[in-house]
Amino acid sequence: MKHVLYGLALICLSVALSCSRAEVSPPNILLIVADDLGWKDVGFMGSSYYETPHLDRLAREGTVFKQAYAAAANCAPSRACLMSGLYPTSHGIYTVASSERGRSKTRKIVPVENITTLRSDFYTLAEALQSVGYRTASMGKWHLGEDPLTQGFEKNVGGDHRGHPGSYFAPYRGPDLDAPEGEHLTDRLTGEALTFIRDRDDRAFFLYLPYYAVHTPIQAKDSLELKYLEKGGRECQNNAAYAGMVDNLDGNIGLLLDELDRTGLRENTLVIFTSDNGGIRDISCQDPLRAGKGSYYEGGIRVPLVFSWPGQIEQDVWLEDPVINLDFYPTLLELTHQDPKTKLDGLSLWPLLNSSGELAERELYFHFPVYLQAYRPGKDDGRDPLFRTRPGSVIRKGEWKLHYYYEDGGTELYNLVNDPGERNNLAFELPEKTELLLTLLREWLDRENAPVDFQANPEFDSNLLDSLEALY
Repeated sequence: MKHVLYGLALICLSVALSCSRAEVSPPNILLIVADDLGWKDVGFMGSSYYETPHLDRLAREGTVFKQAYAAAANCAPSRACLMSGLYPTSHGIYTVASSERGRSKTRKIVPVENITTLRSDFYTLAEALQSVGYRTASMGKWHLGEDPLTQGFEKNVGGDHRGHPGSYFAPYRGPDLDAPEGEHLTDRLTGEALTFIRDRDDRAFFLYLPYYAVHTPIQAKDSLELKYLEKGGRECQNNAAYAGMVDNLDGNIGLLLDELDRTGLRENTLVIFTSDNGGIRDISCQDPLRAGKGSYYEGGIRVPLVFSWPGQIEQDVWLEDPVINLDFYPTLLELTHQDPKTKLDGLSLWPLLNSSGELAERELYFHFPVYLQAYRPGKDDGRDPLFRTRPGSVIRKGEWKLHYYYEDGGTELYNLVNDPGERNNLAFELPEKTELLLTLLREWLDRENAPVDFQANPEFDSNLLDSLEALY
């Protein structure tokens, strides 16, 4: 009898282990990426101003990562990282358009030249899913070249090289879409997505839905803007037009979730919701996090993130593990029973999502060898008033985060558990910890062959820099 029980135990253990290796039918995948939506710009992350009942429901029905990061602090590089599974040091997309941002005479070094198109030789997430039979569609902002159809997508709606529409109301003066005058772009993309979901065949789908919202221009429907004008905000979450855009985005996501429920697809559809980078501080702050879009302080790179798949992913779970959008690619490979065909810089999150294991200990890295000028000088809460960030690199290891700046060798060390707002620089108080993280950062930069050898900018004018900084 003991041998029988032992055999049964082994069988049960084998079944459990197979489940932990994602031995489940590959799901439909709906990957929703908001644009410039801040970490705390949704109800489930703590905002009492923005009303997001559908996203709050998604959070209750899934797993929320409280310390999720975009791999870059602005649009194009973050999306390139998500699609390639690689840090910017591999694909060379560090920013949007030129790397020479801000006034030349206030830049001390010559930045690295920026690449603006994801090269076709990178094997994208969409190509990986397409290779195992998924029908694939991109609907919304592409921003990595002229056409996502060249990189694994069978259908493209509204995606090209542009980063934002001229208007959210048709005519859009941006996405090349025939539309009746006054149609709202967020509504249009949702309608196209619903049609794609309904046009089912025998294949599972990968629907990449990178909404243009809530990127500028800030244009809400009149009724929603009025709703938030009447409600009133507080502190720095009080922009009624922006709130109306968030509300409308949430409502459209609700339509998608309702359609999945109505058609019986929800039980076999993984829904992922996130943002491409932090929010614009001048529009909506992320306190206690510092700064916003374009900065490598937490407000610029920390984002909301939910994974939801009924019956497969734990519900109403909140995790503190630091994760990054580089992790999406290996996670989806594991769920579709694929081995990587190329180097990937992230880790599969599946062991966390189904409670079968833990993530291996690791560091997160950010390299930004270019400039981003301030949105509002003196108001962006950055290191200096003229730039959201200057050329630098960042490492996060456990509760510690270190910034290193190439213009002056400036180093900042923060304990994110005690100081999530990155206000108390401990670099001089804790020299051993600082040197350890600097060593790890330098070793990573060397492995990545990252550009770190900068030339002095011959146009730099220290007197002009001092006089401008003195104004703020």
